[in-house]
Amino acid sequence: MSEQSNPTATTGTTVKAFPPDSLTLRRRHRRAVGQLALCVFVLVPWTVYLAVSLPDRFEARYWPMVWVGFDVMLLVSLVGAGVAVWLRRQVLVPVSFVAATLLVCDAWFDVSLSWGRGDVWGSIASAVLVELPLAFLLVMRARRVLKISARLAWQRLGLAGEPPPLYKLPLFVTLASSSSIHVDFKEAKDA
Repeated sequence: MSEQSNPTATTGTTVKAFPPDSLTLRRRHRRAVGQLALCVFVLVPWTVYLAVSLPDRFEARYWPMVWVGFDVMLLVSLVGAGVAVWLRRQVLVPVSFVAATLLVCDAWFDVSLSWGRGDVWGSIASAVLVELPLAFLLVMRARRVLKISARLAWQRLGLAGEPPPLYKLPLFVTLASSSSIHVDFKEAKDA
């Protein structure tokens, strides 16, 4: 495989790009689809099993450790997202999605575990006024970065016009292979 270097990267480091091999890409794609299908296949019966087998009540022995640990993970992900924004790094995208997911989980567990108790309204207010809006903001910020990155990559590949919406946009690894640029572009626009 030929190797190309771009010494003009804005980070001051050399970026190395390897042209993708279509056979390798197809194999990796099949493997990823298979792994995700297996996860879904296993999770469905597991969820049904939990629904019918879990007790109505359970006394947690390490309750404070569970919640403090969860909040530490949430804090680390929010700090990571903040640092990524401050440093203007692409890692903002996955870290923002992690933080948003943890915020939604936090809202879910706060409301679910306080249901039927007097503090449920405080949990609902916290979810509606803080956790869910912040999760939405993080996802929208990551989406904006993805769209800008897609537009820049689209232009670098020499493709005309604006890229399709993210849900129609093929992976750039696929677009980068010279034999598939026009096929994937046509499929993305037609879809």
